Amino acid sequence: MGDKGKKKHQHGERKEPPSDGKRQDTPNGGKEHASDGKKPGDEPAPAASAKALHLGKDCGYERELRRLQTELVKLQEWIRYSNLRVVVLFEGRDAAGKGGAIKRITESLNPRVCRVVALGTPTEREKTQWYFQRYVPHLPAAGEMVLFDRSWYNRAGVERVMGFCTEAQYQEFMQSCPEFERMLIRSGMVLIKYWFSVSDEEQEHRFQDRMNKPTKRWKLSPMDLESRKHWADYSRAKDEMFAVTDLKQCPWFVVNAEDKKSARLNVIRHLLSMIPYRDLTPQPLTLPKLEKTKYVRPPMNEQNFIPEVYR
Repeated sequence: MGDKGKKKHQHGERKEPPSDGKRQDTPNGGKEHASDGKKPGDEPAPAASAKALHLGKDCGYERELRRLQTELVKLQEWIRYSNLRVVVLFEGRDAAGKGGAIKRITESLNPRVCRVVALGTPTEREKTQWYFQRYVPHLPAAGEMVLFDRSWYNRAGVERVMGFCTEAQYQEFMQSCPEFERMLIRSGMVLIKYWFSVSDEEQEHRFQDRMNKPTKRWKLSPMDLESRKHWADYSRAKDEMFAVTDLKQCPWFVVNAEDKKSARLNVIRHLLSMIPYRDLTPQPLTLPKLEKTKYVRPPMNEQNFIPEVYR
């Protein structure tokens, strides 16, 4: 979205997970187990709060982030235990904060369970394939969650606006995409889609920040700079995309990303609320005593140590 005054899409209320102890469907795909009769999600409290919390006043950013990251670890263990297949799409304006949110989500997670997919420009061979083909190999297996840092929606966004696809290819995508996503859901996947919305003023500020900091300059590509000339075109492309792909089975969830820290916490909290889970944190372990045997270490001067510049 990112465009002021745009009408927000309203979605039906998501039902609370039942407490009858039976297997139930999780949002758009997976199964959850509640054999102990407890309500999945009782331990965490990720559901949307009726009261807005102001960072620095009602809660501290770092402390709340750590708390939510602890809940993400619990969600990760539930995904493994329940053999869920979770796909999360992150789309939105350039410099809207998608990468920062993904980084905070994955920071404390097992990369073998939760991985990030950020595909580059398609090769000449990939350009001749079925459009969705290059994304399918990256979809999760049982017990995995995949975060797409941009996804198949490139066709409805940058490819549409910058003329990298034909009108026929675009129309085919708009017709095929809803059915492709319904097919994923019917196969048992959990599909969640986020759109990061930021104003043109805030985007300008973040672009300037990237240009002035060498550690961030790599984030700016010629395409990012060219997109500044097509702000309204991107807005129209996003509106057309939402009109067709904002599905009941997998709606778009818009993230107000004007403030990076708030956006990160809000999207993590929402993600936690989308998949009912229970705390499967293992009990504390006792470290076994180290069994020492006779061992003679080779001379240290025969090994290549790196220089100890910092001590």
